[in-house]
Amino acid sequence: MNTFDNTESLSYYRATQKYDLRFAPLQEDIEADVVVIGGGFSGINTALELAEQGVTNIVVLEARVLGHGGTGRNGGQIMAGIGHDLDKIEKHVGSEGLKNIIAISNDGQKIIKERIAKYDIDADFCHGYAYMAFNKRQEKTLVQWEKDFREMSPDDEIELLTGSAVKSVIGSDAYGSCLKYMGGGHVHSLNLLLGEAKALTSYGARIFENSQVTSVEYGERVTVRTGTGSVKASKMLWACDSWLQGMEPHLHKKTINTQAFQMATEVLPDDLIEQISPIRGAYSDIRPVIDYYRVTNENRLLFGAATDFIEHTPADLFEWNRQRMLKIFPYLKDVNIEMAWGGWMAVGENLFPQIGKIPGQDNVFYVQGYAGFGVTPSHIICKVLAEGMLGGSDRYDLMSSVKHADIWGKDYFRQAIVSAGKTWHQLSGYWTGRR
Repeated sequence: MNTFDNTESLSYYRATQKYDLRFAPLQEDIEADVVVIGGGFSGINTALELAEQGVTNIVVLEARVLGHGGTGRNGGQIMAGIGHDLDKIEKHVGSEGLKNIIAISNDGQKIIKERIAKYDIDADFCHGYAYMAFNKRQEKTLVQWEKDFREMSPDDEIELLTGSAVKSVIGSDAYGSCLKYMGGGHVHSLNLLLGEAKALTSYGARIFENSQVTSVEYGERVTVRTGTGSVKASKMLWACDSWLQGMEPHLHKKTINTQAFQMATEVLPDDLIEQISPIRGAYSDIRPVIDYYRVTNENRLLFGAATDFIEHTPADLFEWNRQRMLKIFPYLKDVNIEMAWGGWMAVGENLFPQIGKIPGQDNVFYVQGYAGFGVTPSHIICKVLAEGMLGGSDRYDLMSSVKHADIWGKDYFRQAIVSAGKTWHQLSGYWTGRR
């Protein structure tokens, strides 16, 4: 079981939620074509993709409220790409398959923009992103990224900046260079989710909150039971990510949970926001364990990170996040921190999202393991997953062919395993141009 301690505190996203969507618990026995377990980006987006293709008899079961997990606790970054280090999956998909995955890796942000326009979603979308480098090793990585980004997004403004030119993107002396990418940006992720859920219900899909699943029976017709009702369906989707809680043994073995933490400042004056972020954008450095931050439409700074080496929950999230922020923006020492929160994310051994079918169950699908990189990728991943649920596609076959190792000992040694993983990735960053 996950224990949250002080990470359950109010998040910026919940405090600034614009959609008053509330759904009753499931309290009867019903039937559907598709039942989805999980009311985050994965569950809602896959369901919406299916609904747009005419499959509308869908039931979504959420144990708490929509966006309670990572969807409502993330950085809201609209980034390029799908996974972390894509070379790790080349052995599964081959060089041509890897090229095909890279070719669609930017489609997530396109889908987000299209959704916002199509369904008139009020989610504070803003263009502007920068990948930040502390040293010359990282700058060499950004030089290669600039070439890659120009191939993926030839119509977007992409520019590598060094020295004093970095100040035109960010008000910090911490960095030596940056890659400005104006095709990316940031979004209020919870309002995006709720807007997508509202769109889903317009097709006739049914959503039930506070409906914890107690058991699942596989078969030609899957039966999903809660404490007060059940759903029988022809197809099923596991979309729980870090909240799976061991319900599906095959999936449980493939990921391990880790934590990230964020804070939101008080509302800041326009001139201070202009100093922090001349592009009013979102940022991340390129270390294996990153700092990520952005400004909001009401002039707050959101700043997030995870512990660098040892996995633990800081005793004081406000002060821990504040000290991370001050390393980048020391002139914010007198700024008040109004909110601090944390959340879980599911990580697989290869840091690549996992989609496919439960072995031996052709009508039971799954998606999980975004490794903290899910806001944008979830939108293209779930489109591909929906193609698989609708009968298959070449890119579903490609992405579901990636093999994912079991993580042994995770139930007993989670903290030690995550700490070892962080340490390894941080150290390896020195020879991969990420440290």
